[in-house]
Amino acid sequence: MQTRLIQTDTINQSILEAGTGPLVLLIHGFPELGISWRAQIQVLAEAGYHAVAPDMRGYGATDKPEDVTDYSILHLVGDMVALVRALGETRCVVVGHDWGAPVAWHCALMRPDMFRAVAGLSVPFQPRRPGGPPTPAMAAIAKRAGLGELYISQFQAPDAHTIFETDVAAGLRKGFYAYDGATPDARQSTGFIPAGQDFLSSVADDATLPPWMSAEHFQEYVDAFSKGGFEGPIDWYRSLDRNWALTAFLQDQRILQPALFLVGERDPVRHYAGQHEAGLKDWATDLRGSHVLAGAGHWLQQERPEEVNSLLLDFLDGL
Repeated sequence: MQTRLIQTDTINQSILEAGTGPLVLLIHGFPELGISWRAQIQVLAEAGYHAVAPDMRGYGATDKPEDVTDYSILHLVGDMVALVRALGETRCVVVGHDWGAPVAWHCALMRPDMFRAVAGLSVPFQPRRPGGPPTPAMAAIAKRAGLGELYISQFQAPDAHTIFETDVAAGLRKGFYAYDGATPDARQSTGFIPAGQDFLSSVADDATLPPWMSAEHFQEYVDAFSKGGFEGPIDWYRSLDRNWALTAFLQDQRILQPALFLVGERDPVRHYAGQHEAGLKDWATDLRGSHVLAGAGHWLQQERPEEVNSLLLDFLDGL
């Protein structure tokens, strides 16, 4: 397993990779890095695949454009297209977790010639809906239900990233804790924030690291985000309405490639995106598996590596 910096069309991307064979791209989410896929990289490489996990745009050692408009879904998919080309390939399988899942779904949607199959972890494909951008609709639904403010709505603020940068270690620790399924008696978040609070203040100060995360592994995250900050990663959230405006050409488009979906039974994302699980088969027309991992939380590839690896290998070997 090695790390290297690779020049693509417009940015330098830091990648973690191992193995030779058919290319499998592994896309992380928030607040993660390519290192979140170590267990998968090792197993996929041993099984005869070239496994590559980049630090995504705005994260880790990859370039971090300063303008929020540089974090649209078109940029994120474009980065993956450019990475495949820079690796000397023309086709690959793409796997995404958390925010990486929408990127992976859209890679398949926009470039079916390159991305021959797709797997999403934790976040199902959410088709573009006509009628207007998503964040006002999210806010209206939360208000009608009396659930508080969805954290995604709070992340639209220009200074939303600063709460994480005040104490990077505490912010990351609370984030991993709030969405973890392995911590006994964890007071998980629902994603909806009570009035007068923010994402971090709504999580208990005594939040602990998940049992699957070593202090050494956690320190890698702390070091990376202390250096790189959170503005770029949260610019992904600030681009949601822009993404809606940019993707009118994808209205009613379906994913035709072989697809796989994995989600933890206790994943808080299911509180606000779970309705898309049931309809996934209508939008991913060759859905070859949709698996709910009993008792698992959000950080699937790190919390349940053996199960995730087994399901991914079965999917890949069946292509």
